[in-house]
Amino acid sequence: MVGFVETRQSRSKVNRSTNKAGPEQVIMNIPGLGQAAPAATFSAPTIQAAIAVHDLQANSEWRFEVAYGQSIEVKIISGTAEIFGTELAVNHTYTFRGTKSSIFTWHGCRIEVNGPCEEYMAEETPMITYVNTHFALEKLRDDAIQNGGEGPRVLVVGPNNAGKTSLVKLLTAYATRMGRQPMVINTDSREALLSIPGTLTATPFASIIDVEQGWGSSPTSGPSPVPVKLPLCYYYGLASPEDNTKLYKPILTRLALAAASRLADDPVIRGTGMIIDTPGVISQGKGGYDLISHIVSEFSVNTILVLGSERLHSEMQRRFSAYKTRSGEAITLVKLDKSGGCVDRDDTFMQQMQEAAIREYFFGDPKRTLSPHTQQVNFDDATIYKIHEANAMLSSFLPGGEEDSQQVGLYENVEPSSMMLHCLLAVMYASTRDSQETVRDASVMGFVYVAEVDEKKRRLKILAPLNTRITDRPMIWGSWPETTVSLI
Repeated sequence: MVGFVETRQSRSKVNRSTNKAGPEQVIMNIPGLGQAAPAATFSAPTIQAAIAVHDLQANSEWRFEVAYGQSIEVKIISGTAEIFGTELAVNHTYTFRGTKSSIFTWHGCRIEVNGPCEEYMAEETPMITYVNTHFALEKLRDDAIQNGGEGPRVLVVGPNNAGKTSLVKLLTAYATRMGRQPMVINTDSREALLSIPGTLTATPFASIIDVEQGWGSSPTSGPSPVPVKLPLCYYYGLASPEDNTKLYKPILTRLALAAASRLADDPVIRGTGMIIDTPGVISQGKGGYDLISHIVSEFSVNTILVLGSERLHSEMQRRFSAYKTRSGEAITLVKLDKSGGCVDRDDTFMQQMQEAAIREYFFGDPKRTLSPHTQQVNFDDATIYKIHEANAMLSSFLPGGEEDSQQVGLYENVEPSSMMLHCLLAVMYASTRDSQETVRDASVMGFVYVAEVDEKKRRLKILAPLNTRITDRPMIWGSWPETTVSLI
């Protein structure tokens, strides 16, 4: 629905910053939204509200965490510095809210910090090995362009909280600085990229990453000084790939087909290749290894970066040392060290990050105020499918645990009820007459929030980005993101 993507900009009020970037090509059409950057907890002293100045030595890193509900302002006074590969402008004030991040300098710099945060300096970082990985990928891209082939399809795997997403962001930023346009694939439904949790996305990056917004913003965020990114989005609706592999695998296949089609249509993206982020859970067990094999097969992966796990690297060697892609390429395996700045993120933080992403989708951020619409929907007019929760549910009532695909469908067609209160529904690019397989393979049009359920009047109160008819589209109800607090 075009209205979800384009018209929504007209309802935005923007306070523009001085950060500037060049124009970006329109690449894909889907309503995602800038995702809050991940955060973590440090046992470190807290800076008070007074302005502090730090001198960073060459090849060192300043790591910081800003709690949700607070903000800090950071300015590079002199020298050069970057955040996950994106260079920071000198004498420009950057504002960070509810995030964990780090500023790295190759040659030394002086920074000014205004506001409370937890922070510490780190002199040992894996940045040299990471940048060497980037240059190795650049060599593969040069060879691909020269020979008319595809650039590297890079898969990043590792346990939870190993820094996979940070590495993907760094490699993406370095590639765009070289004039490339990498296709970034997110297969982790717990942490969506340019969308809300519960989705899998494919996003071409043709311009700089907005360091204040995490990955940046999509058109639904309203006008932005940094060019928006246009992700293609599919809805999984569960927290873990292992919750329902019968649903997760076909969605991955559909995402891979869409990404491959985009590469075939754009020679710049084809020469740059893909960078694929993965959930940590699939790197921690046999069932997850099978999902890694599925991703490798569907995306024709020819480079695997193993982050922070000797055991996983050994397993990847065993599985893929003799593996060939569909085009006959061998798979290159690279083991990388985990950054010392990676820390565990507890359930409380994950919930805060999830709620922040949802609020930002409907109401914008401090720089962009959005005004969603409410509408009434009759029970009889809504077509809602509920996702089956876990694999166990598919086989628990069958003899010997055998699964029968004829007995249990992909979704359950449900009537609205009070159980949906405060939940999100994904509105799909499909018809209410389409089969469940067609609905599953459709991309996401947008999301609506169930603000009120009146079972006596058989009516839903829906919060939507635009006052647009949604009853002619099927809607999917998943368990992730989890039921949140009232937005209204």
